[in-house]
Amino acid sequence: MDLARAESILSFVTSFSKVTPIEPRKEGSMSAEDLEKFESEVELALYQEYRAVLSMFRFVVETDRRFYLANEVKIEEVSGSTPMRLRVLLRDAWVWDMYRPVRFVESVVVETFKDVNIEELPHKEGINLNQDKTLDEI
Repeated sequence: MDLARAESILSFVTSFSKVTPIEPRKEGSMSAEDLEKFESEVELALYQEYRAVLSMFRFVVETDRRFYLANEVKIEEVSGSTPMRLRVLLRDAWVWDMYRPVRFVESVVVETFKDVNIEELPHKEGINLNQDKTLDEI
């Protein structure tokens, strides 16, 4: 996926999932209710973005800290580490993180001692999800 396509999709998603700004209180602080409303709206916008971009990706990757969509996934065992540590390499990815300003990333490296779940998404007829380059060529 090229950057222009990702920006186009992001622009489309954000056009219908705008988060309502919170009016500042006179004391200059935000109430717990305002904060909860804001976070709920951000989470809803993130979910709508996820639904809009899901078909662009081939894999769903879940680690102990993050959730990713990616078009290429490679797992390596890091030698010499006890307990065993995994290195997960993702290419052409989207990161589920409501606090992250840019969720489309070219490559991600995750190192973890914990479980990693990888699911290949079903291919839709007529859509070629294969990429021109492999991780070894990066």
